Amino acid sequence: MQTIRLFQANFRKQLVEMKRYAPNAIAQFMTIYIIFIGMFYGLQLIGSPESQAVTVQYTIVSYIFWYLSLNIVNGMGYEIASEATRGTFEQLGMSPSGIWRILTVRLLASSLLNSIAIIALLYLSMLTTGEWLNLDFISILPIFILTCASMFGLSFIIAGLTIVLKQIQAFLQVFQFILAGLTFISLTTPIYQLILPFTKGLQMIRAIMIENYHITDFSYLDFVILIVNALLYLGIGLTLYLSCERYARQKGLLGQY
Repeated sequence: MQTIRLFQANFRKQLVEMKRYAPNAIAQFMTIYIIFIGMFYGLQLIGSPESQAVTVQYTIVSYIFWYLSLNIVNGMGYEIASEATRGTFEQLGMSPSGIWRILTVRLLASSLLNSIAIIALLYLSMLTTGEWLNLDFISILPIFILTCASMFGLSFIIAGLTIVLKQIQAFLQVFQFILAGLTFISLTTPIYQLILPFTKGLQMIRAIMIENYHITDFSYLDFVILIVNALLYLGIGLTLYLSCERYARQKGLLGQY
């Protein structure tokens, strides 16, 4: 019950901030859309006409997930940096809920709101390109949730580094290109899909949206890799974050900026 109330409070907080800084949110959405349009017309100029439809569909899915991964993976890090800049981060440490729970529900709330923007961007992209994807949400949703769990693990890692190092904006700027590589490059080797974060889930969602797969078309091994990868990164991320938070408390770093 406490977790539900915590989520409700932070969801309202995210809504208030989004309304208060609506021009910034709109500008961010339009920037992402304009970059996509540039990529689309670039593909039309240099792409092969025979494979252009599949290439555009692949680009839509990859680009949408790159935007999603940026918001989720960097979310906790930017939240900590923002709280530290305001001088309010140490107050989170005094909450009985614990910092990591507060950060988690905030990320869940922002991810839920961002998902609405992502769906709008997805339909706008399909309308612009004229390439319509198979949006089988019954098949996509469980795979999507497990894929996001892997992203949450990465976000905990970034959050832990931010608590200790404070300023990691330069690292986050470089890391967004690593995320672009993970989302745009298709990896089919099981060992790479197991080791690298969220690549298996993205590959399965691509199969549903582009090749009209259903959730029952995937093998037992596909789901084993997906679940193990999600639990692996979520476990590693949370463990590393709690270690960093404990170190920051011992060194008195929570109130420093």
